[in-house]
Amino acid sequence: MPPKVGPPTDNRSDLRIRRVEGDCQWGGAGCETHPGTARRGGLVTVSGIETEALRPHAEDAFADELKALAAADDRPRPERWRLSPWAVATYLLGGTLPDGTVITPKYVGPRRIVEVAVTTLATDRALLLLGVPGTAKTWVSEHLAAAVSGDSTLLVQGTAGTAEEAIRYGWNYARLLAHGPSREALVPSPVMRAMAQGMTARVEELTRIPADVQDTLITVLSEKTLPIPELGEEVQAVRGFNLIATANDRDRGVNELSSALRRRFNTVVLPLPATPEAEVDIVSRRVDQLGRSLDLPATPDGIDEIRRVVTVFRELRDGVTTDGRTKLKSPSGTLSTAEAISVVTGGLALAAHFGDGVLRAGDVAAGIMGAVVRDPAADRVIWQEYLETVVRERDGWKDFYRACREVSA
Repeated sequence: MPPKVGPPTDNRSDLRIRRVEGDCQWGGAGCETHPGTARRGGLVTVSGIETEALRPHAEDAFADELKALAAADDRPRPERWRLSPWAVATYLLGGTLPDGTVITPKYVGPRRIVEVAVTTLATDRALLLLGVPGTAKTWVSEHLAAAVSGDSTLLVQGTAGTAEEAIRYGWNYARLLAHGPSREALVPSPVMRAMAQGMTARVEELTRIPADVQDTLITVLSEKTLPIPELGEEVQAVRGFNLIATANDRDRGVNELSSALRRRFNTVVLPLPATPEAEVDIVSRRVDQLGRSLDLPATPDGIDEIRRVVTVFRELRDGVTTDGRTKLKSPSGTLSTAEAISVVTGGLALAAHFGDGVLRAGDVAAGIMGAVVRDPAADRVIWQEYLETVVRERDGWKDFYRACREVSA
């Protein structure tokens, strides 16, 4: 029987354009869905005009590093992997190659965590990256896929509205109504394409997806097949296929993973940065990268403000001051490293466009308050108490105190 026809979902909106101009990822030259648009090496061609992408994919942004690693990599590689597991770990953690090429760290954290994640992808078990918000789960997922498969765009973004078609397949309803179910009418999902090509698929925010849709993955991960009952066929995964999912442990109880699905994953927990120095390093690196992509001026003197932002976030997050002398109430927000990066980047933009180009306390004060005060009633009291009992009395923080008081008024 033909599949039930409902409102068009146009799953082709998930399709990405290959780096060869005009050649669509799922086959054939040109692309009906994206006329006049193509992507090549981090550049996007729109209506014949080539421009730089706002956020290049990892395989484009770090193409030189990946190429250098591939040239220096003489270790065994799993089938269809672009790099060996050792080289993938080096790409994420950073290092210096024999020819002097410096590989920048993409993840700052315990080496063993990265090694376990990479090793998991070399087996038949899928990888689940779990952690609190802002622990770089999506960032690590993207860079793992880029290093392993050379393509991080086979992505399903999990939301409360994610349907089965996003994980399995959809239909081109015009062809379906005209000719009935056929391979030509079928629109493959990113997961199906990854299975057919032996590549790495990504599912972001798995626990945001409804439970019945999550369980669509059970057959894919256990049997490595995706049935197409409308055609009496199936897609079998070829060697090299695997899947990386991310989940936020703050979402426990939203759409809890079934025990059957959880067993199909090897879970790796990404921790918060262990030390203030590590977190300052992470924030500095990402702010520098984002600043370059947004054409913001470098702020060589901004490290002091970055350190203050990180200190505030860590103290409120941990519920105690750095010296351990004062207990604090923690606000409702997560105050993650990712939010610290956002606060500093926003401050950098303020300094560039409305200041003298130097990052100062007044540039980050409003961003910090916005991150801390999520609940206008309870969080505002916690923030005011922190300002008066900790910030006000801290040596060298008078300018920061005045700036925060000004935006809090």
